[in-house]
Amino acid sequence: MAKEKEGKLVGKITHYFSHIEVGVIKLSAPLKQGDEIRIVGGESTDFNQAVDSMQVDHKEVKSAKKGDDVGLKVSEKVREGYKVYKV
Repeated sequence: MAKEKEGKLVGKITHYFSHIEVGVIKLSAPLKQGDEIRIVGGESTDFNQAVDSMQVDHKEVKSAKKGDDVGLKVSEKVREGYKVYKV
């Protein structure tokens, strides 16, 4: 099975808050507002979305660096361990 262009791996989902539809991403590379990301995992999860707003320690930030835990509103349900790519 050929993999489509996944982009650059920027992190992994570490938590998901279903009541507010927010995923927490442990970053392995920098991420900023305006970037397009792709979240892949499980049987059927594979979607792209723009980074509209993100938070570090409950504070709104424009960009985050490697090692940060970023809260991000996600358009679909995600689970722990899903991979996040910048496309």
